[in-house]
Amino acid sequence: MGQIDGLSKKKAYQLFDSGDISNIEVGTIKGLRQIHKCLFEGLYDFAGIIRNQNISKGGFRFAGSLYLNESLAKIEAMPETDFKEIIKKYVELNIARPFIEGNGRSGRLWLDLILKKNLKVCVDWQKVDKIAYLQAMERSPINDLEVKTLLKKALSDKIGDREIFIKGIEQSYYYEEAENYKENIVKGKND
Repeated sequence: MGQIDGLSKKKAYQLFDSGDISNIEVGTIKGLRQIHKCLFEGLYDFAGIIRNQNISKGGFRFAGSLYLNESLAKIEAMPETDFKEIIKKYVELNIARPFIEGNGRSGRLWLDLILKKNLKVCVDWQKVDKIAYLQAMERSPINDLEVKTLLKKALSDKIGDREIFIKGIEQSYYYEEAENYKENIVKGKND
């Protein structure tokens, strides 16, 4: 694991241990930006800042920067009254990829906060296989049933459990390891 990931992971632990996680605005883009800033402040100059560049990964182009704020406003307005709606909102956020880097780690924390607030559950990320998860997320823009099924099996009602949170952070950072899974900045016009 790189130095940035190690430092960012420590910041994630502090977010929980300090109680600051309870100050995050749940289900909003402002809250997502708060999470990203907490995880990456001092590590990236774009911590908590919505990107103004186009990015892609593995040939898939994420929401164009020209339309990103409009897309994020629509995502924020999506309902979150049941598990299916929440996962749909999470998938749409994943497609938008609002930051240059750190989208997955921030998005998974954002998802858990939404689940905790609305359904009194969280994902026990230790129970979510890395390859199965990454493949399900890759296919989710076409069909989100696979990711819904995978995450539903891993739900826990231990929403305040420090060990579940810490192990979830460990797993979240593991998903980003050993993969050339970094976003690529797309040169050219904003579209």
